[in-house]
Amino acid sequence: MDPWTLLVIAVALAMDCFAVSLAAGTVSGSRLFGTAAVLALFFGTFQSGMAILGWAAGSWMVWAFGFIDHWIAFLILTVIGAKMVYEGWRGEESRERNYLSLATILVLSIATSVDSLGVGLSLALLSTGIGAAALMIGLVSSVFSFAGVILGCSLASRWGRLVEIAGGIVLLIIGARILMEHLLM
Repeated sequence: MDPWTLLVIAVALAMDCFAVSLAAGTVSGSRLFGTAAVLALFFGTFQSGMAILGWAAGSWMVWAFGFIDHWIAFLILTVIGAKMVYEGWRGEESRERNYLSLATILVLSIATSVDSLGVGLSLALLSTGIGAAALMIGLVSSVFSFAGVILGCSLASRWGRLVEIAGGIVLLIIGARILMEHLLM
C-alpha cells in the first residue's frame, strides 16, 4: 500500500483520538503536558497494537467479537460524554479531573482503537504488510492526541465550561456514529 493511502487511513483513525484528547484537554488543568504526553503514548500504542492484533487475528477476531465491538465503544463513549455534559452543565468550581487514572486511560484507549482492529484485519485480507502501517497509525494518533489535549485546554481557558459540554457532545456523537455505522451495515 502506498504511503499516502496509509497516511489518509492513519489520519482517519486518529480522529477519535483527537476528539477524546480535545475533551480531556478541557479539564486537564495544571496537568496539561502530562495529560498530553500520556494520552499520546497510550492512544498511539493502542492504535498500533490493535492494527497489529487485527492483522494477526484475521477473520476469527471479527467473527468472535465483531457483533459487540460497536456496542462496547458506544457505551464507553456515551457514559464519558454524558458525564462531561452533565458536569459542564452543572458548572463545578473544580474543573480539573483525572484522565490519567489507569482504568480511565485503558478504557479510552480501547474505545478509540476499535476501528484500528478492523483496519488491521482489512490489511491482512489484502495481503498487505503491517509494519509500516502500524507505525504510521501509531505516530499519527500520538501527534493528534497530543495536539488535541493542548487545543482543548486552550479553548477551555477562553470559553470555559461550554467547551467541556461541547467535548462531551462530540464524544456522544462519535459513540452514536460508531453504533449507527455497525447497525446499518
